[in-house]
Amino acid sequence: MDATAFRATPEPPDPDDERGARDATGSPTPPGVVYVDGRWFPPEDAKISVFDHGLLYGDGVFEGIRFYNGRVFKLDRHLERMYRSASGIGLVPPIRSAELREVVLEACARSGLRDGYLRPVFTRGKGDMGIDPRKAPVSSVVVICSTIRAFALGAESGIRVIVASRRKTPASSLDPTVKSLNYLNNVLAKAEANARRADEAILLDENGHVAEGSAENVFTVRAGELVTPPTSASLEGITRETVVELARDRYPVSVRILPLDELFEADEVFLTGTGGEIMPVVEVEGRGIGTGRPGPITSAIRRAYFELVRSTGTPIPYPE
Repeated sequence: MDATAFRATPEPPDPDDERGARDATGSPTPPGVVYVDGRWFPPEDAKISVFDHGLLYGDGVFEGIRFYNGRVFKLDRHLERMYRSASGIGLVPPIRSAELREVVLEACARSGLRDGYLRPVFTRGKGDMGIDPRKAPVSSVVVICSTIRAFALGAESGIRVIVASRRKTPASSLDPTVKSLNYLNNVLAKAEANARRADEAILLDENGHVAEGSAENVFTVRAGELVTPPTSASLEGITRETVVELARDRYPVSVRILPLDELFEADEVFLTGTGGEIMPVVEVEGRGIGTGRPGPITSAIRRAYFELVRSTGTPIPYPE
């Protein structure tokens, strides 16, 4: 990529520094850059139309991607899943995969961030009012490059979860392998966790078995064996598959139906996701898990995961 294509950007504010840059309202200015349909913007200036069907109807797909130490982790795997999601809802992307890959890398380089979070989005595009997708004939692409903090600082010592009262949207209604913009089921589960003063919620499938967290996959550990539910009712998480790859050389791993009772009886429980990474669970519905502290296998998986993500990935072409 030609370094002359980059414009000078100010040093991004530290998202953890309360004294960082602020906008006219006094709110912290998010670091990074945003790409919208061929144009670049600072985060506070990026906009889409109020007639975009992604906003009006949740008609679109997205990915969450992390970059660490100047490398984008599993970029091609994320883009593969994004284009598969688009195909799953009959959305024709406005940009080819190879071009989007270059945009993602350029966004990272423009941001100046060495560690951060990416959110590429396809929407059905701007159209008339009305749910018919033919009303939005040209789809749109957005790439957000910024930072994320999925849980409060210190959550690596363990989080408290509840079991959501609402069930996961059944696969017969919405294919769980599609990472769509329609996240209301997940949002309501997270809101319930907030109301009950927990960190996260676990959703059950229509049969009452463990499906996933509001934005993560679920693992249990019992007698040294890792168990994770099949993705018949949950997203095919890329962090989940990475953990399975890491664990199989060290521990027995089973992918099978996970009854709720096994969650309470586990020696260890942890959640996995791009945003939250590897989150130890120390309490479910007020019941302590194991010793009430992150267990040894969860801690070992966390160490192996962070070593992997900080040492591999697609290099970002920062300008000289």
